[in-house]
Amino acid sequence: MAETSAANSVVQDVPQAINLDFGVALERIDAWVDGAIRLLPNLVVAAVLLLIFYGVGLLVRRLIVRQMHRRERDNLGEVLGGFVKWLIFLLGFLLAATIVLPSLKPSDLIAGLGVSSVAIGFAFKDILQNWLAGLLILLRQPFDINDQISINSHEGTVERIETRATIIKTYDGQRIVVPNSDIYTQAVRVLTAHEFRRSEYQVGIGYDDDLDTACALLVAAVSKVAEVEQAPMVEALPWDLAPSWVTIKVRWWTRSHKADVTQVHAQVIRTIKHTLEEADISMPGEAVLFQLQDSFDEEEFTEEEPKSRH
Repeated sequence: MAETSAANSVVQDVPQAINLDFGVALERIDAWVDGAIRLLPNLVVAAVLLLIFYGVGLLVRRLIVRQMHRRERDNLGEVLGGFVKWLIFLLGFLLAATIVLPSLKPSDLIAGLGVSSVAIGFAFKDILQNWLAGLLILLRQPFDINDQISINSHEGTVERIETRATIIKTYDGQRIVVPNSDIYTQAVRVLTAHEFRRSEYQVGIGYDDDLDTACALLVAAVSKVAEVEQAPMVEALPWDLAPSWVTIKVRWWTRSHKADVTQVHAQVIRTIKHTLEEADISMPGEAVLFQLQDSFDEEEFTEEEPKSRH
């Protein structure tokens, strides 16, 4: 008997030998089933605990969203509420893991979570960077929803701020998705940060025209344009002495939204032209300069021919 068992053990220990003993496989499967049955109460408790923590997370998220809605910061409520919800669920998952595997210590979970968070941070660097930038934008509020901003070559109205990017609707109806990290690290011009915005336009008059009269006429005419603000008042400033005209810079204030600025700008240009024409004030352009240059060129080529030697 001893020799037979020794021989079997020798056969079992042969390298690269395939053991087709189904009894061993059935014993292992039976051990797994027995272990699962023993862990079944722990699994049920862990599942219930996960559901409880998930429900608490939903409740906390709803409270945050409601509180932010009262402060008229719905976008911040959505982002911050989602973050808190998943943070609570993660805490519940860690507790459930310790219930299923009692030998697993919380310190081991925290240590493993720290190592995995570093790996996840490297793997999802851009996503985490954009998420954090979006949260900081919502907390600091450099601009609000429906504000009009300009970043790089993009300009439009902010529709919403998501966890990854800020959605901008351009004036011609297009949608631009700008990563939050770009907005947070680059210069952003908030066009509607204040209620009013100043616009300007330069017009040239002839040197023979009276400069002070032209400025006074332009101030009076532009001030009568609808939706041009009276305070601060309209200005018409002598600005430059060009080769063939005197430049006047007209400045006025309107509401800061792009539609108001565009509509009033068109009316002001029309008013400037009609005002100067009615006052018989010339508005010379580049054509005058070209005509003068052409006349100078003709004089150079029409010099008197040298007299004959004869």
